[in-house]
Amino acid sequence: MATRARERLLDTAEELFYAEGIRAVGVERILAESGVGRASFYRHFASKDDLVVAVLRRRDQAWRAWLAERVAALGGEPLDVFHALAERFSRADFRGCAFINTMAETADTGSPAYRVAAEHKESVTAYVAGLLADSGHVEAEELARQFVLLMDGAIVTALRERTTAPAHEARAMAAAMLGT
Repeated sequence: MATRARERLLDTAEELFYAEGIRAVGVERILAESGVGRASFYRHFASKDDLVVAVLRRRDQAWRAWLAERVAALGGEPLDVFHALAERFSRADFRGCAFINTMAETADTGSPAYRVAAEHKESVTAYVAGLLADSGHVEAEELARQFVLLMDGAIVTALRERTTAPAHEARAMAAAMLGT
């Protein structure tokens, strides 16, 4: 049952943090919506900050697994990351990137939450570099940083404009960089 309470806390916190922001959601709200008691919360997490880090680590694993799965299903080419993003942008619950949102909200580059969000971006960049290298592109690491810049820009623009068009526009820019 203890593991179940931890999962309920993580599920509830992830949903609320993504929908409303980390600062806007307090522990009391998470407890009320998860149905988990305060003592149980503190058995699993020393603080809200620890919960935030756990949520981000879990979301990182899930998001990167989703991206790899979607890219593979779409053909496994580097440009397929933009098609996957377009799919994500079309979802009704799309609220941007949880990691960009965390970095903007936290702003303290030394905080554990900020570091986890930055690690996520590094992992995504490494994944894209692998796709580029596997496709025979030289300077895959530099190209990957440029791809992630386009991806992040597309995410923020899609959030602002509420359309999938930024993913397609970023894909066209990335294709031009690759000379395709």
